[in-house]
Amino acid sequence: MKTIGLIGGMSWESTLLYYKLLNEGVKERLGGLHSAQIILHSVDFAPIARMQNEGRWDEASITLTQAALSLEHAGADVILLCTNTMHKMAPFITPYLKTPFLHIAEATANTLKKNRVKKALLFGTKFTMQESFYKDILHFHGIDVLIPNEEEIQTINQIIFSELCVGKIETPSLNFFVTLIQNYQKEHADLDAVILGCTEIGLLLHQKDSMLPLFNTTTIHVDEALEYALKS
Repeated sequence: MKTIGLIGGMSWESTLLYYKLLNEGVKERLGGLHSAQIILHSVDFAPIARMQNEGRWDEASITLTQAALSLEHAGADVILLCTNTMHKMAPFITPYLKTPFLHIAEATANTLKKNRVKKALLFGTKFTMQESFYKDILHFHGIDVLIPNEEEIQTINQIIFSELCVGKIETPSLNFFVTLIQNYQKEHADLDAVILGCTEIGLLLHQKDSMLPLFNTTTIHVDEALEYALKS
């Protein structure tokens, strides 16, 4: 079994889910008392969130590169960044690494293709929805991406940072997402799926809440990591 390095803390709520799913996945595949070999570097999210909002992405990339290198030096065989948004920094982090880095958007695109998804509604932070770093990868793989309107984007962003990142699961927020999916499904007959492109959204929204297939990027990322770590 290979050792999985996690850059976590953004937020720790979703990092906890990564740890849980990785261990459950190893137990399911290997049985008995087996558990995942994990090294975790968890950053303080508050300074990272300020860097995001102030556009100080270069500083954020330095922080995350240092975290990635610490995992590499500690013996990680593969590295995961446990957040969708901060994959904006992936092109700046990976040149410094010798260790394989599993990109969450690439993993998501591959899963969508396997499931023959052609057009998907993307939920995430305002950075993930509005900027090109994530959508470009999906487009490269032939997936048309639909994003909510500006007002909806701001509401989703507020739910993520004010509620989900601090462990609050609110029914009105769930209802907002459910209604949003229903509305876009009615407006776009060719819509195939919904991408939960923020690692916290899967804490709130589940498949039972949607008629469209939901693709949870956290579980997709975990599955790719397990496949890599357990292959002979």
